[in-house]
Amino acid sequence: MGISRDHLHKRRKTGGKRSQYRKKRKFELGRPAANTKIGPKRVHDVRVRGGAIKKRALRLDQGNFSWPSEAVSKKTRIIDTVYNASSNELVRTKTLVKGGIVMIDSAPFKQWYEAHYLLPMGRRKNVEIAPENDTVAKHRSHSAMKKYEVRQKDKTIDAALEEQFTQGRILAAIASRPGQVGRCDGYILEGKELEFYSKKIKAKKAK
Repeated sequence: MGISRDHLHKRRKTGGKRSQYRKKRKFELGRPAANTKIGPKRVHDVRVRGGAIKKRALRLDQGNFSWPSEAVSKKTRIIDTVYNASSNELVRTKTLVKGGIVMIDSAPFKQWYEAHYLLPMGRRKNVEIAPENDTVAKHRSHSAMKKYEVRQKDKTIDAALEEQFTQGRILAAIASRPGQVGRCDGYILEGKELEFYSKKIKAKKAK
């Protein structure tokens, strides 16, 4: 017996059984869940109805994540799954699904922010950076600095988000469907959404 998405085997609203008047159809078929895990990239092609191809991701360890308030996207490493509204089992087994909350590496976003605004971001106290590696301290011409001064004007960042940058890990939500498109893309959590999920994660740890 294959996986079927038909309604013929379901009972009526009144509780009565439906009689089977035909066999299963090809357009009613279902397939096993991908259950995408964190690991070295492994994606299978699946031929589907109409000759189209689906990308079934079995393992993924990185994806494109956007920073909505800054309108920038970077490819970064997925570190861990931390929350899923539908099931804690998906967190325990580190399964990547749409809507799941994951921890990603903050380094690409931190490097972009410092290069774009010439402002230090998420730096730990008492940790010195070599002058040749320090983007912020690098000498620039007076005309070049005018551009950065305009960008820096009234520039603030959410305290909760900056704290995550200091730790080197930021919370993000998965927006793509890894089992359907073979990619794990999403966006960084900010503002009320970050506050909401941070509370949920803390409550889960407290149990």
